[in-house]
Amino acid sequence: MGKPLTLMTVGLLALPTAAAATPWREEPTVIALFRDAGVEGTFVLLDEGSGELRGHNRSRAEQRFSPASTFKIPNTLIGLSLGAVSGVDEVIPYTGDANPFMSEWLEPMGLRRAIRVSNVPLYQELARRIGLQRMREAVGQLSYGNTQIGNDVTTFWLRGPLAISAVEQTRFLSRLAHQSLPFPRHAQQQVADITRVDGGPGWSLHAKTGWQNAPGAGVGWWVGWVQRGERITPFALNMAMAGAADAPRREQLGRASLQALGILPVPPREPAPAL
Repeated sequence: MGKPLTLMTVGLLALPTAAAATPWREEPTVIALFRDAGVEGTFVLLDEGSGELRGHNRSRAEQRFSPASTFKIPNTLIGLSLGAVSGVDEVIPYTGDANPFMSEWLEPMGLRRAIRVSNVPLYQELARRIGLQRMREAVGQLSYGNTQIGNDVTTFWLRGPLAISAVEQTRFLSRLAHQSLPFPRHAQQQVADITRVDGGPGWSLHAKTGWQNAPGAGVGWWVGWVQRGERITPFALNMAMAGAADAPRREQLGRASLQALGILPVPPREPAPAL
């Protein structure tokens, strides 16, 4: 796997108040989507052309929450960059509980599949391989949220103290999508490859869900970016989750918001059946 990379600690914290200087546009169509769904939450995208933040509920968009499984994005990047795994298809054995949240997690798998099924025990094993000190340095270098990881390398993104706002998510994802983070470009490209969840001629959607306190009440996430030609649009949604019935609403609301703002193409309607 080669000699592991050494990362410098960066002490600068990304503060929620930094977003206050960025112009914000409340989008009536997105407000209506959340209102009609009866969802307490926020959606924000970073319009890189105008420099504006656009969406719904700015105060919540600037509030920090546990990143939950959206941290699998930086966890993958850090693990690849430090040589904790040789690549996204290296098979990692299962080391979790005998009865996990999802039975699919029991199978050995690589990061490509693990990020799609949101395999928590596998990513905890990746974090152990990285180690507490190297993880602390890497999270600091990324200026990811409040950059605080505490003393347990396997739970800090699930139970705290790590926390990040939706606005901060968009800024981190913008740098990742442009491959401008202070990590190897080939590692950033691999992360982009395995987070691609949809696409078509001239466009691709990269995204990851998260659910703090799953399967109970907590905060749900759907974050990522859309690339259309050379245009990259990072976005982040979070919402209050009451339980499992809310799980699909994260992506549903996120896609509807992106479509309403003209970022994602609207799929053609099925023709009405002939009478």
